[in-house]
Amino acid sequence: MVQIKILHGYDISPPANSVPATSLPLTFLDIPWLLCCPMQRLFFYDFPQSAPSFAQTTLPLLIRSLSLCLRRFFPFAANLVLPIAPPQKPYILYSDGDSLYLTIAESAADFSELISDEAHDATLIHPLVPQLPPLCESDGARVGPVMAIQVTLFPDKGICIGVQFLHVVADGKSFTHFMKSWASIHRSGGDPTCVDPDDLSPFHDRGVIKDPNGLEPILLKDWWSLVGPSPSPSPNPSEALLAVADKVRATFVLRKAHIDGLKAQILSQLKNDELDSESDSIHLSTFVATCAFIWVCITKSKGEEHERQDQPSSKTDDDKLCYFVFVADCRDRLEYSIPSTYFGNCLDICFLSEKRNTLLGKSGVLHAARAIGRRVKEIGTRGALRGAKEWIKDFKTADDGDLVAVAGSPRQKVYDTDFGWGRLRKSRMVHIDVSRAISLVESRDADGGMEIGLALTRVGMKKFISLFEKGLKSFRPL
Repeated sequence: MVQIKILHGYDISPPANSVPATSLPLTFLDIPWLLCCPMQRLFFYDFPQSAPSFAQTTLPLLIRSLSLCLRRFFPFAANLVLPIAPPQKPYILYSDGDSLYLTIAESAADFSELISDEAHDATLIHPLVPQLPPLCESDGARVGPVMAIQVTLFPDKGICIGVQFLHVVADGKSFTHFMKSWASIHRSGGDPTCVDPDDLSPFHDRGVIKDPNGLEPILLKDWWSLVGPSPSPSPNPSEALLAVADKVRATFVLRKAHIDGLKAQILSQLKNDELDSESDSIHLSTFVATCAFIWVCITKSKGEEHERQDQPSSKTDDDKLCYFVFVADCRDRLEYSIPSTYFGNCLDICFLSEKRNTLLGKSGVLHAARAIGRRVKEIGTRGALRGAKEWIKDFKTADDGDLVAVAGSPRQKVYDTDFGWGRLRKSRMVHIDVSRAISLVESRDADGGMEIGLALTRVGMKKFISLFEKGLKSFRPL
């Protein structure tokens, strides 16, 4: 693992008396994310500055700009309140003086290795992620902060901003909005009025989320029945490290030319697939094609793991369902208006399944693309939130099975997070090491491609790399 030296720690609050005490209820769109592991993202930048220079110039500005940003994004400085018994509902509470903890660290590790796409031990980058303090007992509830940040300096080489936060507070779009706002204030020298023209204020009124189908009590009841007494939103850090001790992680890039070739290959196969009766209606976006290809490659890689462990596949294994989970932003997809800057969770959670032998067959990518594309198309035609009342149960079913989930989105344009240090060199989503998810972000080269991050066992990763590279060679650019 990366060796770090902790230098300082700060409690960062919004400016005094700038935010009134506020209680934010959880909507039915938030409740399922109580089950989710904390989100962990790293932002790496080239930063040829010495430690003394950083301490004198950059650090004070980082602290000031973060405090000013939290005035607008105060829920990230708030606490999650978890009642200890049903049927009470958790909520987010901000009181004047509440804060998030900012850790300042230094490392002599090889910065170029950390931003490389090559496979490396999954535990390597975990020390760059800050730890959330444990929940404490207070007035018949368990209470704890929802976000922590760590800034690690690699003197004269680079800098890494690591963030860990609870998904129940906000989705990826809200988090990206926060990071870009912080970066904008920092880039302006700490002037909160100098934000980007398109950086509108976050919208915090949870009342804008309507629940005409009464989903909240259903999801809340299912959550309580699943977690039992004393629920916790965060796993033990040492247990999380043990879970990834035998894994490696890597980043894979699909250029636009590769994706175009992949789409052409799928369409060609679809044309020749006699079993298909819906060839004219397939929805084959960049997201659909990429996810279908990666899902099949991961499924085949896991099959390699079983073979290496002398666990031959059986008829039962072939019929076993493999699950794929992705989310879709619903801010502009419901029957009522939701501001684009709504702060919270506003996601449709989509659960898909296919038989393992279907994905392993010669038309595996085609079947995967058809299933994913069908659901994406449905969301865009007033089909959002279909099956929402089963979300908690679906989470449990998928989590107990062969699961691939999607974290992140190319639409968030994470590489546009500009602190004034030059273009972001690399973005990492660390929690995919334990969540069995893949991360998707736009290509840093802005060529219409995608970057895919994933963590697998060494055997699985070796097989995945072989399948991925074989796929690239077979895709014929249009």
